[in-house]
Amino acid sequence: MSLISAFIAVIRRDLILAFRRRAEIANPVFFFILVVTLFPLGVGANPKLLQAMAPGIIWVSALLAVMLSLDGLFRSDFDDGSLEQMLLSPHPLTILVLGKIIAHWLVTGLPLLLVAPLLAVFLGMPEQALETLLMTLILATPVLSLIGAIGVSLTVGLRRGGMILSLLVLPLYVPVLIFASNAVEMAGNGLAVDAQINILIAIFLMSVVLAPLPAAAALRMSVN
Repeated sequence: MSLISAFIAVIRRDLILAFRRRAEIANPVFFFILVVTLFPLGVGANPKLLQAMAPGIIWVSALLAVMLSLDGLFRSDFDDGSLEQMLLSPHPLTILVLGKIIAHWLVTGLPLLLVAPLLAVFLGMPEQALETLLMTLILATPVLSLIGAIGVSLTVGLRRGGMILSLLVLPLYVPVLIFASNAVEMAGNGLAVDAQINILIAIFLMSVVLAPLPAAAALRMSVN
């Protein structure tokens, strides 16, 4: 099997397994919707207040929803022995890990991307900010999966690694949260967001290039 075929096979396998466990796909989306819709009950239904808080609400909720699904990125493969087969594969482990990260984003990040505009309208976000919201989600949700893969790789061998995983990845998520929510807020105020978008593009490209390498190395250490 060629490298490209193996890469596609990893993505296809993970998508098939995910659709067999539809509840695991729905959980992050329902969590995202639930957190966003509960905010008006907690802070009040003041339209101006909700509009001002909308970028932060949506982005914090999206970040937590992605974190909710991170532990399953390699856990099932570790439990059933598939991860060991990946390590023994003649293909580069970094490419196979990248395939699993892409599958994770398709299952988790893409549904959030589709639901977010509706929730933004629900919170009263200005129309001019919706395009920027989608752009930040397209650029930054893959970064959440890529960075999260490193933390999951380090904790996959631990039975209760959820708290450790949160401590590892949350500090790395902070720059993404700051620039993404700030871009949406400034777009809502009619200001230029080129600087924030360019920074998010740079973070995305760096994550694609660099994240699979430490993730693959951490998997080797966790399994051995």
